[in-house]
Parts: sequence; C-alpha cells; structure tokens
Amino acid sequence: MSLPSFPIRTECPPGTCVCDRDALLQTPGSDVRILMLTRSEEKKMLERLENLGSLADLHRMQERMEQQLGIRLSITQSPNEVRSLRGIAILVHEQRGLCRKTRQAIPAAIKKSMDQRPEIAYELLDEGGLFAGL
Repeated sequence: MSLPSFPIRTECPPGTCVCDRDALLQTPGSDVRILMLTRSEEKKMLERLENLGSLADLHRMQERMEQQLGIRLSITQSPNEVRSLRGIAILVHEQRGLCRKTRQAIPAAIKKSMDQRPEIAYELLDEGGLFAGL
C-alpha cells in the first residue's frame, strides 16, 4: 500500500463507515483526491457551504469540489410543486473513499445556507424555469 504524497484523511473507526478507504489506497491508479479531504478541511468546506452568498457561490463550490476532490453533487427540484426546502433534493453521488457522515453533512450544510438565504433557493428554482432568460 503506497501512501500519497499529501496528508490524507484518517481512518474511520471500524464498523462505523463504509468508505472503503483502504481498498481505495490499495487499488493502483485509483482516484485518491477524495482522501485530501481531512477532517479540518472538511470543516472548512462545510462552513463555506453553510455560508453561501448566492447561487453563483453554490455553483462555484460544486465545481471546485468536483475538480479538487471528485465529489459530484446533483441538485434537483421535485417534479411537483416545491413549497419548502424539502422539495429540493441534494444528492452526493457514491464515491469510494467518501465518508458516510460527509455524504450526509454536505446536503445539510447547503440546505442550512438556503434556509438562511432563501433567495438562493428561489434562484435555483428559477434556473431553467419560465423566467430564466429574462
């Protein structure tokens, strides 16, 4: 098992996570960028997601997370009427090496940001909608 040249995330306690960190490290040629997300870096990322200022900030964070860590997000709205934040689905795609708790914390942080700044949710709902081109 060869360790990357950058500091990597510490191992989760046995039986608490299904991230397959060790299998990721043992597979030659695998994408280990996700292991750069140490606990302190995760806290910074979640804090940044909780304090988004606009929809553009959210899109920038989505891009950076995918480029730097390989984390892919899908943010969609319910096909029915959206009356609250529950109608907005935020999915963190499965990825080997991504901790289960982190997969749950990312959508919670984004929804907290949308709760603090409802205009982000409104812009998201307008994106691709009737008034998108205006």
